[in-house]
Amino acid sequence: MGHLLMVESWVGAMSSLLPRAIREAGHRFTFLTRDLHHYLRAPSGFFAHPLLAADNVVTAETNDVPALLSHVERLHEVFGFDGVISSCDYYLATAARLASRLGLPGAGPEAVERACRKDLTREALRKAGLPGPAFAVTSGWPETASRAGEMGYPLVIKPVDLCAGMYVRRVDDREQLREAYLALEGFPVNARRQPRLPVVLLEEVLTGPEISVESVAFEGETSIVGITDKSLTGEPWFVESGHMFPAALDPDTVRSAGEAALAALAAVGLGHGVAHTELKLTPDGPRVVEINPRPAGNQITELVRRVTGVDIPTAYAQLALGERPRLAPADTGVRSAAIAFLLPPGPGTLSAVHGIRRLAEAGDVVEWQVKAPGFLAGEPTSNNGYLGHVMVADTAGLGARSRAERLVAGLTVEYA
Repeated sequence: MGHLLMVESWVGAMSSLLPRAIREAGHRFTFLTRDLHHYLRAPSGFFAHPLLAADNVVTAETNDVPALLSHVERLHEVFGFDGVISSCDYYLATAARLASRLGLPGAGPEAVERACRKDLTREALRKAGLPGPAFAVTSGWPETASRAGEMGYPLVIKPVDLCAGMYVRRVDDREQLREAYLALEGFPVNARRQPRLPVVLLEEVLTGPEISVESVAFEGETSIVGITDKSLTGEPWFVESGHMFPAALDPDTVRSAGEAALAALAAVGLGHGVAHTELKLTPDGPRVVEINPRPAGNQITELVRRVTGVDIPTAYAQLALGERPRLAPADTGVRSAAIAFLLPPGPGTLSAVHGIRRLAEAGDVVEWQVKAPGFLAGEPTSNNGYLGHVMVADTAGLGARSRAERLVAGLTVEYA
């Protein structure tokens, strides 16, 4: 039995899936957090949050990395950790540094940071000679406006260190750029109270369908588990409204997308761990959008598991312990699985979601959830504001996506 140190976590699906995976694989974990209250509300279907079922729950200032390294060394003397793990993007590099300090398995801290920071990813891909969009990293409004003018509109403006599509926006002129820049400048600290880097990333707009390549690497050997498609909505924002696994792609596209993802992972130096690499299928071929050195969010790992039997959260835990993960697919009887999200029509206080009875009666719906009355909804500008979701399994073919989208389209949102 291995003992994992889990440093913080997302509070969405992975905060339940990863603890479950650790336990089912026969291991245990200690949970380390700076703010226990952040996790006290249990997700739907749980009496208490699965993170709080850890063997030990320890509080420490996880945002002070030098002090944390010393603190964890002392904890290691008592508990004897066998690996370090996190599901939260803001602590992936911290977990890698801790594993390195303790001599435990994991990807190199520098590689994890290159993957997590969008500007460092772009620079690594360019240095490796991989094709990608024109980009610029800027600091301050004058430089940002000047470089945007040189590159030409339209452009995409991004923070280099946020997640879930927050503040990622297409801008078509200087006025829109100014609006987006000021909004980003007004968000100097992320949700975990970490100061943000005061730079922005400007990119050429990539056109074409978006997909993600789910991969697992063990000691330099990378395996592609499969490819997921993405539905995007909400221009000028890039909000994910759904996913299907496997993506409905021809064999040549599957091959080229996989090769592009593998080249990108090699460019940033990720040779150990799970990765969720997002790409655009442009007219000129696959182009990397970003690399995430952790399991995919938005329940994508559940779609993969239902179709292939491969449990990526379990593989993630095994890799953190230095174990070769089990990746052999099984015939589950499911040919495609999809999730569609219910987006808020705008800001307001949720009164009811009508049409959920149909979800409960549908035989191909394997999971559904909607927010409770009283939920305060905001503008649908990122992946953080969903009002609910529907997950569908198709045993006949690649019809899960269209079915899930039809079911969500049948829901009606009422505000107080």
